[in-house]
Parts: sequence; C-alpha cells; structure tokens
Amino acid sequence: MRVALVIGSHRKDSQSAKVGRFLQEQIQALGDHECWTCDLGKDPLPLWDEEIGSGAPHWHALDAINKNLGHTDALIVVAPEWHGMVPAALKNFFLVCGAGGTLAHKPALAVGVSAGPGGSYPINELRTSSYKNNRLCYLPEHLIVRNCMVVMNESETENDAQEHSYVSERSAYCVRQLLAYGVALAQVRASGAADLDTYPNGM
Repeated sequence: MRVALVIGSHRKDSQSAKVGRFLQEQIQALGDHECWTCDLGKDPLPLWDEEIGSGAPHWHALDAINKNLGHTDALIVVAPEWHGMVPAALKNFFLVCGAGGTLAHKPALAVGVSAGPGGSYPINELRTSSYKNNRLCYLPEHLIVRNCMVVMNESETENDAQEHSYVSERSAYCVRQLLAYGVALAQVRASGAADLDTYPNGM
C-alpha cells in the first residue's frame, strides 16, 4: 500500500514533520508499505490564483503532486494548531490539490499537533471543510499529538516516557486502522459507484 503524508506546517524543520517521520516508521514496520511525503514547509505551494490549470509556470509543480496523490491508497494529514486553526498552507493544499479525483474515496487519518495540551481544533476544521469537493474520507478515528516537543523524538532521552508511550501506542492503533480502510476503500473506487464526471462537486 502507498500512503501519502501531508505535512501542514509552514516551518522548514517542524514538529509536524517529525510526527510524520514517526508515523512513516510505524507504517513501514507493519509491512511492505511505501510512503510519500508532501511537506508544505519545505516545498510550499503557490496560493490559489486564476491561472491554476492554465499551464502557468508557477503551477508546474502541482502536476507532480497530483500524480503522486493519484498513486496513493491512503493519506495522513498532519495539522499543527496555529491560533486554534489549521495553517494557511494546508487550507491552500485542499484548494489546489485533488483535481481529477486524485483524493476521492481514499481514507485519511487526521492528525493534530500541539506544543501544549491543545490540538483538537485542527481536527474539527479538517473534518468540517477540507473534504467536500475532493471526496477525501476521514477515518472516524483521529490522532492528537499533544506536548509534541517531548514525544516522538528520535532520541529517547528527549521524550517524556509516559507521554511518548501513550501517544506511540495510540498512533500505532490509528495507523493499523488507516491501512485496513485503505484496503476497504480500494474496493469502493473499483466498484464504479462514484461518478465524478456527472457530480464533480459535493453539495
């Protein structure tokens, strides 16, 4: 199975990217799975403008991203909580990506990240407004990585043992579900029940 990890932070070296790397290791430990990462801090996308889809040079990179998304079976969307919101780069990702049904009827694990005890607001925002036209299917389960500075670090000495143990067990539980949904929703896509030509946009 091929899993895409979308890192929503604007920072080049973010805690969200660290969380993504940890989840990738958990995925690959479960079998012969391939991961592809779209880190919006390291490779930011242009903000939506009216030239999208016109072949304008600043949109050339979008073709490769949509091609990679089209070849994935499941997604992990990592959203740090900035002022109680999803960062602008991630909102923009959902505006510009997903053309041609590249995200349609694929399972996604929503992951909130907070330096403190928060992290829930991005989950709500993703579930409310990021799936309508691209038809992404968020799992009923989600993950919130709280106190992110002291968990999921490569060096165990940087982790709080109790918090790291809890969140790593919970993340492994979420990842197993994501892979199971990836198998299940592949059957939905193959069924022909979805007609994105007649109904390209959600209601």
